[in-house]
Amino acid sequence: MQIASNPSAVPRATTPATSPWWKHSVCYQVYIRSFADSDGDGVGDMTGIEQRLPYLADLGVDAVWITPFYTSPQNDHGYDVADYRDVDRLFGSLDDFDSMLEKAHGLGLKVIVDLVPNHTSVEHAWFQRALHAAPDSPERDLYVFRDGTGPDGSEPPNNWRSVFGGPAWTRVSDGQWYLHMFDSTQPDLNWWNPAVGDEFESILRFWLDRGVDGFRIDVAHGLYTPQEMADLDDDEIRNLGATSFPMWDQPQVHDVYRRWRRILEEYDGDRMAIAEAWTATPESMARYIRPDELQQAFNFHWLQAPWSARAFREVVDESLHAVGLAGATATWVLSNHDVVRHVTRYGGGPRGLARARAALLTMLALPGGAYLYQGEELGLEEVEVAPEDRQDPTYLRGGGVGRDGCRVPIPWSGDRPPFGFGPEGGRTWLPQPDSWSGLSVADQQDDPSSTLSFYREALRTRRAVTDDLADDVVMLDAGDDVLAFLRGDGLVCVLNCGDGAAPVPGEAGELVLASAPVEDRLLPADGAAWFRPV
Repeated sequence: MQIASNPSAVPRATTPATSPWWKHSVCYQVYIRSFADSDGDGVGDMTGIEQRLPYLADLGVDAVWITPFYTSPQNDHGYDVADYRDVDRLFGSLDDFDSMLEKAHGLGLKVIVDLVPNHTSVEHAWFQRALHAAPDSPERDLYVFRDGTGPDGSEPPNNWRSVFGGPAWTRVSDGQWYLHMFDSTQPDLNWWNPAVGDEFESILRFWLDRGVDGFRIDVAHGLYTPQEMADLDDDEIRNLGATSFPMWDQPQVHDVYRRWRRILEEYDGDRMAIAEAWTATPESMARYIRPDELQQAFNFHWLQAPWSARAFREVVDESLHAVGLAGATATWVLSNHDVVRHVTRYGGGPRGLARARAALLTMLALPGGAYLYQGEELGLEEVEVAPEDRQDPTYLRGGGVGRDGCRVPIPWSGDRPPFGFGPEGGRTWLPQPDSWSGLSVADQQDDPSSTLSFYREALRTRRAVTDDLADDVVMLDAGDDVLAFLRGDGLVCVLNCGDGAAPVPGEAGELVLASAPVEDRLLPADGAAWFRPV
């Protein structure tokens, strides 16, 4: 596909010296298990990340977010943490982390680490002590333990269900039950106990002192379990989802993030945190980024929108209104390690890829930060992982097909697995499809029509044309199937979600960048373009 680019059509802007680095940054998510394997064990590692940092710098991102690499039995691939202050031997050592961090900073890249405060692993020292302590002991009070129901306490305390499928309670040998809103190996912490908050302040400081630039907060809308743990009714059970559990988004979580904001502000360098907060509305999402709380929150309403100009327009309007009330900026994302890759969500094949490129261009034109998921710059689709190869606890607990399909190790070179992910002839922890031949970094590196080249050009042009633009967005009238808006006073973005070519609105002047050829002022279906305003 031809890439149309003319960054000189808009003057080069400069970022104001007072603007925090994260405000309009582009961050690349590294799913550590699947990024780069330096030692040939089939699993990505810290040294693999360090070796590939020049690739990320060349791609044009500003920051790297690394999924959990802490000591863990890996029942949920690192989101079950046994020691928050060390690197799991599967991924390397603290020295390897420090070396990677130093190289990243040397390349001008910020590093965000993943923090998991809602639950620990069953192998965490706290939980092991709780198992050996008596009911109602201080050790048990660090987690959510309850007596069972029924004549002999053999029934769970309530009928809550796990996000991953199955009951949310597991019974221990003395008869009590502990809560786990995810896997049974991930007991929920009791955030009503002040000792939990003190421990996480210490963990934050440990990594800030090492020099990390920020934190991605897992299940940021979780933490506090309602003290009134009533059963759910049948409708609530049937309709449970990521945003609809009644135990999510309790008001007390905001006190936690006010405390964390004060800690972050003690450190130089505009340290930051971003919330993984699956909330019901943009307004509830924006509460996490009020001036005294976190700096960013993922805008999952953008990710969840169908391929529709009207749907995208509603998300943009509602999101910008909500973050404006909070005095914050928006954050946009299309894919991550928990959802189906967006090329596949948009229909797959050539059409899905065309839509993915257009969606990227539209996202990058919007004010605020943007997050990319590893492999999307290669145009990767969701992989159909065979049942015998699946490892996601969501699948193993009967909660659905699981997330393995978006977590397959990415291809770097070669025409067959492991595609340069690790040493030649090595294995990968999830099998790669043969169909990835031709999609590797090496294959796309020097091809000007490749998805990788398009991403590089889009990121380079974004930096050139949007860094100093105002954050205001004005919607333009371009028809029901076209999303068109003016960003500040320097950029017009047009996205065609219709089935046929659409005329470019009159407010669009000289072409700057396009995901598909624009001829005779007509934008093809499933295409997007940037223009200098008239």
